[in-house]
Amino acid sequence: MCAAEVDRHVAQRYLIKRRLGKGAYGIVWKAMDRRTGEVVAIKKIFDAFRDQIDAQRTFREIMLLKEFGGHPNIIRLLDVIPAKNDRDIYLVFESMDTDLNAVIQKGRLLKDIHKRCIFYQLLRATKFIHSGRVIHRDQKPANVLLDSACRVKLCDFGLARSLGDLPEGPGGQALTEYVATRWYRAPEVLLSSRWYTPGVDMWSLGCILGEMLRGQPLFPGTSTFHQLELILETIPLPSMEELQDLGSDYSALILQNLGSRPQQTLDALLPPDTPPEALDLLKRLLAFAPDKRLSAEQALQHPYVQRFHCPDREWARESDVRLPVHEGDQLSAPEYRKRLYQIILEQRGNSRSPREEGLEVVASRAELRASPARTQSLKPGVLPQVPAETPARKRGPKPPRSPGDDPEHKFAGRAQTPCSNFRRQEGGKGPQGPQGSHPRHPQG
Repeated sequence: MCAAEVDRHVAQRYLIKRRLGKGAYGIVWKAMDRRTGEVVAIKKIFDAFRDQIDAQRTFREIMLLKEFGGHPNIIRLLDVIPAKNDRDIYLVFESMDTDLNAVIQKGRLLKDIHKRCIFYQLLRATKFIHSGRVIHRDQKPANVLLDSACRVKLCDFGLARSLGDLPEGPGGQALTEYVATRWYRAPEVLLSSRWYTPGVDMWSLGCILGEMLRGQPLFPGTSTFHQLELILETIPLPSMEELQDLGSDYSALILQNLGSRPQQTLDALLPPDTPPEALDLLKRLLAFAPDKRLSAEQALQHPYVQRFHCPDREWARESDVRLPVHEGDQLSAPEYRKRLYQIILEQRGNSRSPREEGLEVVASRAELRASPARTQSLKPGVLPQVPAETPARKRGPKPPRSPGDDPEHKFAGRAQTPCSNFRRQEGGKGPQGPQGSHPRHPQG
């Protein structure tokens, strides 16, 4: 590790173990909290407030992570630390072992029960964020974090969008600045639809399910047009009315060029031993029309995840998420930075843990200047379960934190059951299961 990469005030608080990854937008390290001994993942975002768009996304991601961090299947943001240069920012997360993309690429590590368990937890996380009228917009295997006990955490809310501040109806839900990974984009996104719904996430979840079943991406398009081509060769063609409902200027032209191509069935892309209920759920998620796709709540009741289904553990918010800055308001980059640090200081003043007290001086100085779960053994044959939470609380308490292990791709060369041996918790009803996490490496 290059000492110059980490600010001194960060290194004083966290013992940097090693660098996990580096890309054009940042660096991720494995580290240990010197005060508590907790293993964490620290993500340094370069030039987080470079311009108005980047500043708004940084602000939005941190605010949403704070809103959703109490859910056991959503990554917990532990700290926000301004860099000395006032341009970069450090985000401290709980630590996890690997991500779903790495596991899939290793090949044949996931058994049927593991895939069901993972997908159930993803649906739980998605139901929770959708109940607050927030759309993730970038669900993909690399953003699904796992530990060796098959606990799942959804991460990377950099493209997430709150719809709570937008008017109802197409006019207030414009698809702007949307650059999610192509292979998991819904048709309405590829067609530059003028509005969107939570259906964009449900399509992405369908692509993730298909990738787990197939062992490789369902629709690995090399361009937007090729992506649409692969999709329309496989799923039932939309009607003209469904195309018009998307509000896209390109819909008719696309259908005219692609609609007469030879068709293949979705099951032709999957292994012969794919469970019928898996194929049925996949078809219900990969519907062309957004309103024809299952919602997360509906998908949680599907036979594919039936053995894990327990309504008391499938939380829903009682109100929309309202960000401190209205989505329609356009602040300058310095204003977003100043507002973010003000909010952090206010929250620390209301809840003064040792971690927060130690960082208050850091945040104050920056404002004045400029503005996992412990890895468990992998035992074959143990049925993965999802841990029970308190049924009475819809939002639920924050999951207990425990020291993380080395956040590497630990599934390689290990036992054949990465999803085995959930720790059983006392209390609650029904099956039991997840918690833990670590942000994915920055992309280059």
